[in-house]
Amino acid sequence: MAHILVTGSTDGLGRGAAEALLEQGHHVVVHARSDSRGEVLQPLVDRGARLVVADLGDRDAVTALADELNGLDAPLDAVIHNAGLIRGAAMMPVNVVAPYLLTALVTAPTRHVYLSSGMHKSGTASVLGDVDWSGSRETGSYSDSKLFVTAFSAAVARLRPDLRSNAVDPGWVATKMGGAGAPDDFELGHRTQRLLALGELGDVSGAYWFHEEQQQPHASVADEGFQGEVLAALERETGVGLPRG
Repeated sequence: MAHILVTGSTDGLGRGAAEALLEQGHHVVVHARSDSRGEVLQPLVDRGARLVVADLGDRDAVTALADELNGLDAPLDAVIHNAGLIRGAAMMPVNVVAPYLLTALVTAPTRHVYLSSGMHKSGTASVLGDVDWSGSRETGSYSDSKLFVTAFSAAVARLRPDLRSNAVDPGWVATKMGGAGAPDDFELGHRTQRLLALGELGDVSGAYWFHEEQQQPHASVADEGFQGEVLAALERETGVGLPRG
């Protein structure tokens, strides 16, 4: 059985993925932003999940979470980087910086799954230099953040051949972010994340997925120059380098 962390698992796609993995008998680490938010995960904890608490918009909290995860008795096999915000000053820290830091600092996982969006295709690569990664002010758009994390996923695949790194568009599903009227299938929205985390879609890395099928992402995602710019910006901002394989 696999040992998997699902960030942002109090509701929505993250909750769905965590519940499905538990039903399959896997060992799951669920994540909440705060102790009060973590209370809704008690039913999953009662079924054997382990709860970790960290505000992913707070860089020190993310670093402390990485230390906690590195100290687990059983090392993680995979991380589903599901947590995300659609707007606000904390959007870039949560959507991009936190996945970067957890990838760079948590040493055991060999599979990383990053939550992208079809909206990444309307992101703008040229705004990268104007982003405030600290969260002190809102910069860029949700689409920009998903373009950056999708390019980062491709960079991890290229620079870390020991890891399997993939980005997933879950579709427009009925979640707090997507809205009650969203038309796509909720179960399919988290199924691809789970299959990739379990290594059940083949020995694939660097791909962009939608409902178990590889898709063509924004052209900038495959641009090694742009990948390098994203990595350089994150390394410069956090002072943490991505280990090269």
